[in-house]
Amino acid sequence: MKHKPASSVRKGFNQKAKGFDQKKDVRAIARERVGTVKPSRPILPPTLRKKPKHKRPPGEVEE
Repeated sequence: MKHKPASSVRKGFNQKAKGFDQKKDVRAIARERVGTVKPSRPILPPTLRKKPKHKRPPGEVEE
């Protein structure tokens, strides 16, 4: 005799449907009106903001 899974165990059965999110809609409208916002400070490339993992041996020429 094979076991049937319970109806509540089925995939997606207990998931609640996502409704309207007013906060997301307000932000989207604001983005349309204002446009892209400039960053408060520029994002530096990783080579400038991270320390090197290994020290360079003495006498090695830096590029």
